[in-house]
Amino acid sequence: MKVLIAVDGSAGSLDAVALAGRLVNPAADEVAIYFSPLELEKKLPGSPKAMVEGAAAAIVDEAKRHLPEGLAKPVQSLHSSRAAAIGILEAAGSWHADLVVVGARGMGTVERLLLGSVSRAVLHGAHLPVLVARSPAPVGRGLHVLACHHEKSAAAVAKALAMLHWPASTRGHVIGVAESMLAGPLPSWLEKRARDPDTAAIAKAWEQEHAAEVSDLAGRLDTFKRSLPSAFQAAAPIVVEGNPAEKIIATAKADEDDLIVIGRTPTDALSRWLLGSTSEAVLVHSHASVLLVPVEKTA
Repeated sequence: MKVLIAVDGSAGSLDAVALAGRLVNPAADEVAIYFSPLELEKKLPGSPKAMVEGAAAAIVDEAKRHLPEGLAKPVQSLHSSRAAAIGILEAAGSWHADLVVVGARGMGTVERLLLGSVSRAVLHGAHLPVLVARSPAPVGRGLHVLACHHEKSAAAVAKALAMLHWPASTRGHVIGVAESMLAGPLPSWLEKRARDPDTAAIAKAWEQEHAAEVSDLAGRLDTFKRSLPSAFQAAAPIVVEGNPAEKIIATAKADEDDLIVIGRTPTDALSRWLLGSTSEAVLVHSHASVLLVPVEKTA
């Protein structure tokens, strides 16, 4: 696996390096540190070229210190004179990266919502998995990882998880959300009126669909779990009902997960505006880092 990590010297970008370092296999994987001198020049206007180059080298060296020791292949340094997001995407393509890692720690709500931010621009322009590091890697324990199931993205998510290195200390679990119109137990207002002949049929249909959907989802989750690395086999699948983004975020918070892995299925602009995007909502509102796995649109 080839991992490109973008840094800018901020604490958030160094957190991204440390988190990525927990997911690489030192014996086999390749790592490249990407830095944009143009961004540094913006912060040091009018500074001599030698000063900018020295600062850039120091930032890259500091990033390398956050990677695990004993990497079999030397860490490469990549840079570009292009704007940050464009440079990252071009470097990822020319270097044939399998994963891009960017930091997002410390961004305010407004900045996170702007499509022009570097991490969002990279995410929307990339055709490969992008890890957006929201918080530092945990100290003294393994990673807690939540893998999200959706029928359209299950295969892509499983493939992405398989290429990453999961130490024995990793605690992985999977979640699926029942989200049909009739998802959820029989509502109280309908339960009270279930003895009314006019609503008894509705109540029965509601209960039958709910039971069938939960049972079907549980079966698909079990199949999905079996396709994942061994780190995800111990915990029972989590089946919940309701709004997918809200349930994923709440589960990750309650279980103190460090990383959420979720598919990013293609949707048209109108659908995204009307219904929202689960992966977008998770990325913006979750406290955890998020690995977004793109799913190619099929005919």
